[in-house]
Amino acid sequence: MTTCDPITLEIIKGTLRAAQLEMEALLERTAMSPVIREKKDFFAGYFDAQGQLITGTNLPLFGHIIQPILDQYPSQTMQSGDIYWYNDCYASNGGVSHSPDQVFAAPVFVRGQLVGFAQSWAHFHDIGGAWPGSMSPTATDIFQEGIIIPPVRLYQEGELNEDVFRIFLGNTRFPEQMQGDVRALTAAVRLGERRFVEMFERFGLDTVLDGFRGLNRQTRDGVVRQLRATFKPGSYAFADAVDGDGLGNGPLTIRMRLDVTADRIAIDATATDDQAPGPVNFLMNPAVPRMVFGIYAMATDPTLLINEGAMHAVDEVKLRPGSLLQPRFPAPLNQRGLTMIRTQNVCAGLLNVASGGQAVAASNAYSIHFFRGTNPDGMPFHMSDGVGVGHGARPYADGHDAVYYVAQENNPAEFVDIEFPMRLLGYGIHRDSGGPGRWRGGCGTVRTIQWMGEDAVMAARYDGVANPPWGVNGGRSARPGRACINPGTKHEREVKSLEDGAPVKRGDIIRFETGGGGGWGHPFDRESARVLDDVLGDYVSIEAARADYGVVIDEKGPRVDEAATAKLRRDHRPPAKLFHRRKYVDEMV
Repeated sequence: MTTCDPITLEIIKGTLRAAQLEMEALLERTAMSPVIREKKDFFAGYFDAQGQLITGTNLPLFGHIIQPILDQYPSQTMQSGDIYWYNDCYASNGGVSHSPDQVFAAPVFVRGQLVGFAQSWAHFHDIGGAWPGSMSPTATDIFQEGIIIPPVRLYQEGELNEDVFRIFLGNTRFPEQMQGDVRALTAAVRLGERRFVEMFERFGLDTVLDGFRGLNRQTRDGVVRQLRATFKPGSYAFADAVDGDGLGNGPLTIRMRLDVTADRIAIDATATDDQAPGPVNFLMNPAVPRMVFGIYAMATDPTLLINEGAMHAVDEVKLRPGSLLQPRFPAPLNQRGLTMIRTQNVCAGLLNVASGGQAVAASNAYSIHFFRGTNPDGMPFHMSDGVGVGHGARPYADGHDAVYYVAQENNPAEFVDIEFPMRLLGYGIHRDSGGPGRWRGGCGTVRTIQWMGEDAVMAARYDGVANPPWGVNGGRSARPGRACINPGTKHEREVKSLEDGAPVKRGDIIRFETGGGGGWGHPFDRESARVLDDVLGDYVSIEAARADYGVVIDEKGPRVDEAATAKLRRDHRPPAKLFHRRKYVDEMV
């Protein structure tokens, strides 16, 4: 068999990355719904013939995506031109973690041999269910969250299965929009299929297949080597909590234990709380914590590709059926994002405990709000908008400001004003929301809109109010967010962190303030010049500079009063702890 040499291996790596980006760009340009086109809630990637990940930036944070298709359609029954489709969360064991996410995958053949899959997936705007948008924070079972599609063959040898497609279009309130999104996903995997075949034609079948194995070995070896150097043998534990489930239940605690021996790393999450009646359950595939640990280990080597090799970071993951991380059917799942971020924070907590505080601080759970009602023509109306939050500070840098889950975005101001009955009045940084630290936690955002349409209702989803994201090595917890209708008036009304059905009327002002991420390192160790820059950039107020960072700023300059700062920091330095946290995360450490 031909061996893929190191230079060719790097070229194949670059080719795969370029093809993935091209698939995603096509999907973004051709989709019709705002959640894909503007918010960019989609991913694309490649898998080998066994369903193992070759490349795909964040696909592994959910689970094994191709395996449910292979379970239903053995590879020997697949043909060129096929496209497979599903969104069934429970059948995929979390490969899809809430029903609006749709997976499309095309098998790729070279000389009659199945060599892999081109895959795309995206969050669909509405798939039926009890409420427009299929994402109510008060759902009590998965059937209220829209149509469930098991793995089906949407295209067979290039021919569309019209019967299956019509069933789906009959279960959405926006069929024309959804038809456009299906075409966009189809086009993306068709493009991915072509680029995959071109790569095999360029380098040869045996060389590329050997390259896939080599890329997985590269990542696996790098991950294992880094984690062995990071962790000493022992047992470590951490816990964090989701504020609630929207139905009055909470806090809901995620508990994990990390056991490290000379040749084995295992995670035990069986002590996590029971599943919730509300939709914050996270059907977590065991691949998720494996990939979180793998990405941590890969941070020191940017040349490594995120692929199946990263799964070797953890040898075993134990989950308990009936728990928040392994709910039983038909538990609702649509707000699983809150629990998913908390789960990633628990993994980060384990990494910090095991490494002596050399990992990222906690991040906030991304916020989203929904509006729904009826248009003047009597047709249903639905709008959703994600709002960026602050991410945890790192041992070498501040946390990211105003990011909505990885690389997704909010609806642009111009788009909001043109497409929806609302006007964007303000959009900026939520000052002082980032956790103070030597490295500051990322700040959230403030987004203010005025409702200009007929009477409607809104829903909100955010977290980290009762239990804000924690800091590390003396870094402080972040400040929480809030949502409010008509702030500062006699009609002011707070919108709870998981609430549906809040009425909005023409002229109402709605203000969203999202929370920040935790800080890293003692805030009194942050250079006064950095604190001044934060004040000038409106990330930190003058009052917080003094109270949190011990930096005295003369407003007339503005400039740092170095003498007063040195005295304040010398005389009033708070004690440092490994973690600065709220009550629920202390119980296992």
